[in-house]
This record gives sequence, C-alpha cells and structure tokens, in this order.
Amino acid sequence: MNILPSPQQLRYLLALADHGHFGRAAAACAVTQSTLSAGIIALERQLDAALLERSQAKRPIFTPLGLEVVARARGALASLAAVAETVAAARDPLTGPLRLGVIPTIGPFLLPQLMPTLRERFPRLKLWLREDQTEHLVEGLESGRLDLLLLALPCACGQAETLPIAADPFLAALPAGHRLAALESVPVAALVAEPLLLLEDGHCLREHALDACGLPKSMGPVGGASGEEFAATSLHTLVQMVASGLGVTLLPKLAVDSGVLNGTSVVVRPLVGANGTTPPGRTLALAWRDRSPRAPEFRGLAPAIAAAIAGG
Repeated sequence: MNILPSPQQLRYLLALADHGHFGRAAAACAVTQSTLSAGIIALERQLDAALLERSQAKRPIFTPLGLEVVARARGALASLAAVAETVAAARDPLTGPLRLGVIPTIGPFLLPQLMPTLRERFPRLKLWLREDQTEHLVEGLESGRLDLLLLALPCACGQAETLPIAADPFLAALPAGHRLAALESVPVAALVAEPLLLLEDGHCLREHALDACGLPKSMGPVGGASGEEFAATSLHTLVQMVASGLGVTLLPKLAVDSGVLNGTSVVVRPLVGANGTTPPGRTLALAWRDRSPRAPEFRGLAPAIAAAIAGG
C-alpha cells in the first residue's frame, strides 16, 4: 500500500512554490529552513520522485512532475480544509475568520459603509481583507489563501461560483466647462472624439469601461495613440487628471456616491447607450470556490453588502 504524503509535507511544498525561496517559505510555515528542506526531501523519498531540480540556482526550480504535484497538492489541501469548514459552517455560520479579497475600484468606496454593517450584524465574524487586482485575487481564491471575493463582472473568474449583487452604472467625468458638461446626459458615441483617461492595464475597470461603452481597446488620446501616457493607478488619480483638463474618464457610480469627486471641480453626467439603450456599467458580485461548503454563508452576506452599496 502506498504511504500518503502528510498535510504538513504538502504545505511545505506549496509554500516553496508560492514564495520561490526556502527561507521565506520556512518563515511562512513558522519552521526553520532546515526543517522545511528536510520535509520536502522526505516527501521526494516517500514518493520516489524528484520534485525539485538539484542545481546551483538561487531560486528553487520544480521539475515538470513537481509542478504537477504542486497543483494536486493545492486541491488536496483545499479538500481537507473543506472538511473542517463544513463542520464549522453547520455549527455556527458567519463566525470566525473570513478572508475577503476586494478589487481597488470597490474597496475604498464600499468598505467604509460595509464594515460597520457587518460588525453589527455578524459580531463574531473576523474579517481579514486583501485589496488587489482581479487576476491576483482569483489566484488567491483558487490556492485557498482567500475565501471570498468582492469584484466586478464580467471577469475571468476560473471555476469560481459568482453571485451578482448590484448594478454599478458608469458616469462620464468631465472637466468643468467642458462642452459635454452642458448636456443632461452624454451619448457614449460622443466619447470617441475625446481623450479618454483610463486605469493602467491589469485593472478590470479599464476593460469594463471600454467593453460597456463599445469603445475600441486602443482607445486613448485623439489621434489614435495608445493612451499609455494617460494610464493611472487609481480612480483618485484619474479624477485629478480630469480636473487638470487632460481628458475625460468613466467613473462607477459607487465611487462617485462615495465622494471620489470631493474637493474637485470635476462634473459627472449620466451616459446614454446607443439608441437610448440601458446606460453602460458593471455588475458587483461575490465569488467563491465552486462547491465551497461555506456557500450558504456567503449567500447570507449578499443582502448586507447590497444594502451597503445602496446606502441603506
């Protein structure tokens, strides 16, 4: 009969894969470097297989088989964790630690309203927060480092289950005195002739704004430039660039309602889709691992989050 790897051995292996350094992996596992190295060597002997290349490289290099074992180890540890989560969720739902990932175009504008609500309604819930771009949050969810995500659809969410919570329409943000500011609402087509300021690549809001408005992915300053020189890292930066007269941008209503324009002269106008269609926007949603035993808990959080978005 084959001797199965221990959960600790798999944790050592995953830590090394995630951190790419024996010292940092050992620190993450709260053990000495020699203990972690010995654990991985023991795992290789137990499996009778080389998981790491033995070379002079400073960073650990996994063999093709080692990479496959790492992927399977993630699934195995996630399944083990699900056993404990199933019992805990049934015994006392919405208590204990919950690792929530949130994207930067939602977190700063929703969390100030959401956190007091959650503390009041779920006093025994211990919420740990991580703000990052969608791609990195999805990786954290799949690896088990995060339990739940608050993001915007559409997104490349892998195998995660998603639950739409609320619509978040886009508004046109314009410098004071801009010709389009004289309109009650701005047709999407009118933005094509404007220098459109966008977040840098990696932020899903960039793609959402362009897709929702039916604008080309190369949209940028007038003249067909790529727009890279106008890329910003946050909505606050975009607002300041608009206020300086560098161009126009699209802002989610959530950010505007939360005061992202405070202290500026920037004005916003509703957008009108082609032929008077529904204003373009994004959908705020929760995402969790497919078949997670905590799915009923996460669905139970949705009404509280939706109320915070609505300002209730």
